[in-house]
Amino acid sequence: MDTTTSMLGFRLPHPFVAGASPLGWDLDNARRLEDAGCAAFVLPSLFEEQITLAEEGRLRHKDPIDERWASSLMQFPAMRDYALAPADYAEHLSRIKKAVRVPVIGSLNGTTAESWLTFARTLEQAGADALELNLYEVVADLRESSASVEHQLVQVVMDLKRYIKIPIALKLSPFFAAFGNLARQLDHAGADGLVLFNRFYQPDINTATMTSVPRAELSTSEELLLRLRWTAILHGRVRPSLIITGGVATPNDGVKAILAGADAVQLVSAILRHGPAYFRAMREGLEHWMEQHQIERLDDVRGRVSLKQAPDPEAFERGNYIRTLQSWPRQS
Repeated sequence: MDTTTSMLGFRLPHPFVAGASPLGWDLDNARRLEDAGCAAFVLPSLFEEQITLAEEGRLRHKDPIDERWASSLMQFPAMRDYALAPADYAEHLSRIKKAVRVPVIGSLNGTTAESWLTFARTLEQAGADALELNLYEVVADLRESSASVEHQLVQVVMDLKRYIKIPIALKLSPFFAAFGNLARQLDHAGADGLVLFNRFYQPDINTATMTSVPRAELSTSEELLLRLRWTAILHGRVRPSLIITGGVATPNDGVKAILAGADAVQLVSAILRHGPAYFRAMREGLEHWMEQHQIERLDDVRGRVSLKQAPDPEAFERGNYIRTLQSWPRQS
């Protein structure tokens, strides 16, 4: 039984990868994840704000000591509150790389296409096998158009492909008017992987204090459907690896991801809930399913439930939408 898959040019023994999580800050945890069977390892993100604060003493082009900006910048952590400083992050990546045999992927998180991205070369030199770029931002500027946001994403990929040689994966939000077209643009720009999707941590509101309350909750299987849908739309129609993250809580969720067309699956919440040993459960669940259905090679069923074979994907999507609405039981 062959569960191997390809992701970012790496041939992996199975599709289950350790996504960026707090476990990545500890060398012993990295070894535990590898021992449990994770196929690759994504480090937690280094943030744009960490890099610019360390190199320039500024946050978003503003001096945090200046009273004019103090209130708007007070939400950002102080440098001492981050797990690692930028220089220490590169050293940590190098130690992880020497300690494990699986591919190690560095991660950068930011909002702009500016000088902080030069740190990608530092991560490459530290031994990163690939880079995951997380351009996380809720666009609150009402003057900024969707076209300008997309242009920035594409330009970042083009610039980095000229700057570093290791593969680049883009961790993306689903909130674009024409996500398929953006995926195609990123493909043409040279992206090696698309990670679907970033989770937006939406604050709640405390009605007693009349303030916003940050919330970070682990994902559940309920979040998987949006990721399955877009993976199924893109499979076989763009070149980059398709990597699902968020909503894969059980082995059955992992099987669904493969049937939709995923090349790999990042696990975070499931591992934080159950521990690194859950990688073994995910792989064994996949193998059991393949045995039940007499499937010899995972590649034979990847994308079985995708839109690749549909002569008119838009009509297929529209038809399923209407059929879903019409399937709700009518009142007698």
